[in-house]
Parts: sequence; C-alpha cells; structure tokens
Amino acid sequence: MKFRSDPASIRGSIAPVVTPFTATGDVDLDGLRGLVRWQLESGSHGISLGGSTGEPGAQSVDERIAAMEAVAEIVADRVPFLPGTGSAKLEETLRLTAAARDLGADAALVITPYYARPTQEALHTWYTTVAREFPDLPIVIYNVPSRTAVDIDPATVARIRRDNDNVVGIKETTKDFEHFSRVLHACGRDFLVWSGIELLCLPLLALGGAGFVSAVANIAPRAVAGMYEAWTAGDTETALALHYALHPLVDLLFVETNPAPAKSVLERRGLIRSGHVRPPLITPTAAGLAKIDTLLAQGSDLLAKERYPR
Repeated sequence: MKFRSDPASIRGSIAPVVTPFTATGDVDLDGLRGLVRWQLESGSHGISLGGSTGEPGAQSVDERIAAMEAVAEIVADRVPFLPGTGSAKLEETLRLTAAARDLGADAALVITPYYARPTQEALHTWYTTVAREFPDLPIVIYNVPSRTAVDIDPATVARIRRDNDNVVGIKETTKDFEHFSRVLHACGRDFLVWSGIELLCLPLLALGGAGFVSAVANIAPRAVAGMYEAWTAGDTETALALHYALHPLVDLLFVETNPAPAKSVLERRGLIRSGHVRPPLITPTAAGLAKIDTLLAQGSDLLAKERYPR
C-alpha cells in the first residue's frame, strides 16, 4: 500500500512472476515466496502476479487470492505490488480486485475480458464498473489482444481515463508499437504505460513509458532491471547492450507457450521444485527443450551475471 497514493512512482522492471506448482499440480506457495525473495534480491523494481505468465486461467479464484496473500507477505511494501485481478467474469474480477485492495496492493492490473470479444463501448463500461467499485485503488488496464481476441483502442483508453481518475495506466502487450505512442498521445504523457512485449521494453522508454512488465525478468531479473536503470541514468550504450543480450532469452520464453519454457529453466536453476504447468499447457517437448538449451547457451554470458541459488 506504500505506493498506492503515488502510482507515478511505480516504474521500472515490474517482474510478472510465474506461479509454481508441485509435480502433482498443486499451487506451491512456498516456491512462490522463494521466487519473490529472489526477485527482490535481484533488484526488480516491483512484483506482479496473475498476468498471463502466472497461468491465472488455470486457477480458481481462491487459489489466486492465496497466491496474492503469499506475495504480499514477502513484498511487504519494499517495492510496488501490482497483482493481476482480471477475469472473463465481472463477479470474479471484482472479488479478486477487492482481495488485492485488502491485501495492500498498490494497483490492480485488470485484463480486458477474454473470449467474449466486447465492443469498445462494452470495454468502457467494464473498466468504469471496476474503477468505480474501488475508487481508492489505482487501476491499470491490461491490453493483450493475442490472448483475449480484443484490442482496446487508444481513444477508448483515453475515454476511460477521463471518466475515472483512478485509472492510472496500461500494460500494453501488443507488437504494434504505434499503439503505444497513440495511447500516450491520447491520454497525456503523465499516463503510465508499461510494455509487456520484451523487445519493445527499451524502445518504450524513449516515448516516455513508465517501464515494463516483462516475462524475461523471470529468468534474468538483474539484466532487465539493469536495462531500465542504465537508460534512466543516461547510459544508453549499456541499456542497448542489455537489450540485445536479452534477445536469445526472449526467444527462449516463446519456444513453446509461455510460461512452460521459463518454468523449465527455473526448475533446472533450482528456483522452483517443479516446472509443472497446468492443462491445457504442457511442459516443453523434447524438440522444445533442445531449442531452449541452444538459446540458454547463447544467453549464457548474461545469465552468468545473475545470482542463482547455489
């Protein structure tokens, strides 16, 4: 809750942590706590949970709330906490957002409702309903059209912002980089925009973005945080070097459906006990693992600088 009254301070690399499961498929809350501790030790500027990388669609509402509780306990106001609280159902979204508020989250990350393909007017109604239910909680829109089958227009984002003072920003997970610029132009440059596309994280900073919620922070948190810090310090060359060094690790994440490859790496590095993903996802195939190994080798110099447990 420390950052809730000043959402403009929520900047940098916000790590969207995976949700560890046991080998039999139960949520591993101890493993989750360990991941968050490692992220904090590695310099991540904030923690998110329950976005696409966290497999929220494969969990019950009670499981998602229990995971939020575990993360809030470890974060303990040291950095901003932005849990994902969205669902395809309004009742579930409101319940999850209420839990986030009560746990002291600094903002709630609310995905556009998936599968139903709502109109722009319906999206305005959806976000206005959520925002007005929690007027004292900053709300961050989460736009990820590749997973939801709906893209929120910049004009709709601007309208939602005008009508709801607590809608403070957006996580943009679209490869249409023009979209980022149009959102900032329509909403004002004080609107907080984070990139969810790994290779657009650094370019967004040049437009005035607030930072990124990048899945590659799961396996290289020091490098991702360092890229932001180098840019803001005016060290463009270091920021660019990290951006390009991260390329093979970004490719690794999407060898098969995220977060299966990341979990495989985290298991092998000793950060989680199992790389289990819940259906409909599967752990990486033999062919996928071979590609992951190749890309790990290409990113080995960068990973050598991460502080993995011994």
